[in-house]
Amino acid sequence: MSQQTLTRRVPYEEFDYQILLTALGGYKSPRDRITRLLRQGTIVRVKKGLYVFGEADRRVPVHMEILANLIHGPSYVSLEYALQHHGLIPERVDAVTCVTINRSREFTTPLGRFTYRAIPLEAFRAGVERVEVELGRAYLLAVPEKALADKLHADKAPLRTQRDVRVYLEDDLRIDPLAIRSLRADLLRDYAERYGSRKIRHLAAVVERLQHQDGGRTHA
Repeated sequence: MSQQTLTRRVPYEEFDYQILLTALGGYKSPRDRITRLLRQGTIVRVKKGLYVFGEADRRVPVHMEILANLIHGPSYVSLEYALQHHGLIPERVDAVTCVTINRSREFTTPLGRFTYRAIPLEAFRAGVERVEVELGRAYLLAVPEKALADKLHADKAPLRTQRDVRVYLEDDLRIDPLAIRSLRADLLRDYAERYGSRKIRHLAAVVERLQHQDGGRTHA
């Protein structure tokens, strides 16, 4: 089987061991063929049972977010990576950051680093959108409010008052006040209840206060 035939039989750049075995079904010893493909760099092992094509054989770039959903689940992309994706924080984020209902983990792979923070099931069930990519595939991503709520939960800073939260948002995360005003306080209140988090309740109050201040200036 040629490499071109293999790429025709494997529809996506990210694939698991079972898909690979099926694609190599014509070989007497598909496991030996997999070893050879790994040595040649035709495929790359991301973790046990999960692969991508090597750079020379990729048809489209690998979707790091799809890989993140596959490496450790159930999970969705959130925290700093999602905040950057939504344009809330200016810094470049090196790791793909995620949350999960399983235990916290970190994976260093040939494609990059993936981190997972454990959160309660009730909080996990809300604030996630499905982002479509090519060929009808998709990955799970936190909406802006949920990514920020997840970040406050994950960060151990005490943030006992609304002032503490605002300083954290503007000085530590460097989120523009205009971006804070654009968040939905009702969603943040829902996430605060799901987490049982005073910090996230303070966040919702900060958003509401900024929105009221903005409205007052608008009508002055």
